[in-house]
Amino acid sequence: MRKRWMLIVPAAVAGMALFVFLGGELVKFLWNWLMPDLFGWRTVTFWQALALLALCRILVGGFGIGGRHHRRGPISGRVSERINDRFADRMGARWDAMTPEERDRFRQRVRDRCGFDPADEANHAS
Repeated sequence: MRKRWMLIVPAAVAGMALFVFLGGELVKFLWNWLMPDLFGWRTVTFWQALALLALCRILVGGFGIGGRHHRRGPISGRVSERINDRFADRMGARWDAMTPEERDRFRQRVRDRCGFDPADEANHAS
């Protein structure tokens, strides 16, 4: 097992370094290809492109993997899935117990809150 880690760790470090290098080069290439011609801005170096990539990740993507969907551990994902499944089951049971008039009232309340009628949108699309 220890021998396996001796191979995996250097490969992982090399893979991360390659990923960072390719990301920086890609940003540099795209910036230098588009921005000077479109806006008259200066070209950037590899390190400036890498800083731009990090800045964009901080401003747009946050610090965690996957944006806003942070998992706090191996159990939390399963717990949230169970909660979502229970919610869907309860809503399905409520929907099945509704009369057609109650379903129409529910749909109308959803339409009023959303600000549009899904049936009208479907007619415009076809």
